[in-house]
Amino acid sequence: MSQKERLTVSRRGFLGSAAACAGAGVLAGSAGAAEMACPAIEPPGEDFRIKNGRVKQSVMAWCYNPTPMEELIAGCKKMGLHAMEGIDRKYYPQVKAAGMEISLVGSHGFKDGPTDPANHEMCIEKLKDGINVAVEVGSPSVITFTGMRVPGVTDEQMAKNCVACFKKVKDYAEEKKIAICLEHLNTRDDSHPMKGHPGYFGDDVDLCADIIQAVDSPRMKLLFDIYHVQVMHGDVIRRLRDLTDIIGHYHTAGVPGRAEIDETQELNYPPIMKAILETGYTGYVAQEFIPEWEDKLSALRHGVAVCDV
Repeated sequence: MSQKERLTVSRRGFLGSAAACAGAGVLAGSAGAAEMACPAIEPPGEDFRIKNGRVKQSVMAWCYNPTPMEELIAGCKKMGLHAMEGIDRKYYPQVKAAGMEISLVGSHGFKDGPTDPANHEMCIEKLKDGINVAVEVGSPSVITFTGMRVPGVTDEQMAKNCVACFKKVKDYAEEKKIAICLEHLNTRDDSHPMKGHPGYFGDDVDLCADIIQAVDSPRMKLLFDIYHVQVMHGDVIRRLRDLTDIIGHYHTAGVPGRAEIDETQELNYPPIMKAILETGYTGYVAQEFIPEWEDKLSALRHGVAVCDV
């Protein structure tokens, strides 16, 4: 099946279905199914600390605004998180001093990406800068994106543009031993600027996998965002198993709404975490939900507890 055919099948098939595989730990989004999907867990108290630690958990810091960064760092340290990301670089020393790592370093944004050759020079410069910072702070990965669709340019050409750009960085990434993680994002949710990204090119996870494989580098990886994959495709556990060889990072969030991973949403996270571990994955899983609870740190503790399988 060609790339274009697969994109068509994916969008018609997966987007047209509201059901997911119960055996894979993903249930339909009705209220009753949601209660079954993620058993209610009492929000842990302030003395909560990760017990099992088999999943190396991180946190995407921007989600917890307006919590002061010093307070967030202290809270993450107290609950035993392995790392933080999505944080201004000026706070990196504080994160490291707290005994945590930087799980992912930023580069260019998701809008201006390599789909457009006019952005290649900027993307390469920012990716190399991110790689240098990752080496400096001991982070394994740098994030990247496809960028938005370019009017009048075919999907095939935009994919080729992405591959050409990433190939210009892959040797540097290999030399520095840093992974470049391409994030798949959903284009369905237009309710909030960070819950979905209408117009984003890399909204099909198989397309992202094709780009990664065409770059042909052990340092070119997929950022498997569980939330975005569920919104666009579903079948999360089978997909992460199929793509395990190229996955370099994970993000979490509840569906629908990108809120807490609690009993109000359709994803059953404990089986998903167990499936990730069963693939042999040893990298980071970052909490990237946008809390609706008033106490943001309580929401984070809850999500961390749910994933501490």
